[in-house]
Amino acid sequence: MIKFTKFNLCALILGFSFLYIPIVLLIIFSFNESKLVTVWAGFSTKWYTELFNNQSIKDATWVTIQVAFISSTVATFLGTIAGIVITRFGSFKGRTLFSGMIYAPMVVPEVIIGLSLLLTFVALTIDRGIFTVTLAHITFSMCYVAVVVQSRMSSYDDSITEAALDLGCTPLKTFFVVTLPIIMPAVVSGWLLSFTLSLDDLVIASFTSGPGATTLPMKIYSMVRLGVTPEINAVSTILIGLVSIGVVSAAMINKYQKQKEYVQS
Repeated sequence: MIKFTKFNLCALILGFSFLYIPIVLLIIFSFNESKLVTVWAGFSTKWYTELFNNQSIKDATWVTIQVAFISSTVATFLGTIAGIVITRFGSFKGRTLFSGMIYAPMVVPEVIIGLSLLLTFVALTIDRGIFTVTLAHITFSMCYVAVVVQSRMSSYDDSITEAALDLGCTPLKTFFVVTLPIIMPAVVSGWLLSFTLSLDDLVIASFTSGPGATTLPMKIYSMVRLGVTPEINAVSTILIGLVSIGVVSAAMINKYQKQKEYVQS
């Protein structure tokens, strides 16, 4: 057992402080009365009002939500199939290549993914816009869903499926009636994770977007280049809240599923 020393405690505090104090300050100064982000002039929510009256930010938010919802839904469908294939079909010809293609977007730098997708769209003469950004987000978020589903399927009891087949269920009906409800928490967690990743993406969207397809992270980045304002702090705070809700929800679903499995066992 590793002893928890004062040095470890100090290192832990310093590490978490370095990570989270800037985020906390950003949230606090989003309620600042003054336009100067470094000078506190009193509590105010006027920057949130200004934010909701900013049409360009609302347009970018709508694009981001569209892309995130569609890409996460498609990525969840494809990632679930990929995770089931890897765990249920054992060794098959091309399994190593298939697994490598699934996991590649997790280890390849986002700049490389964005550039390669840009070159692909240019070669295929596909106009860049919401469609190309959505395809790009499906590409890199699908692998995360596959990993989550694969983790759940690795502990799946095959005897349940075999019992359903012995009782006369077709393989397709067995999947929808038996398998899918059991792995549904993992599927939902994968959807939430991919939705969060899509909301947070800047690099890949910058390469694959076009006119009328500016996402919220891209809009924030363009605004920051002109100087940080409390309005940027406000939109960043909202984005932090959405991402936090997605991550916490996915974690709670996984925890609930593990507790449920423990009780059943």
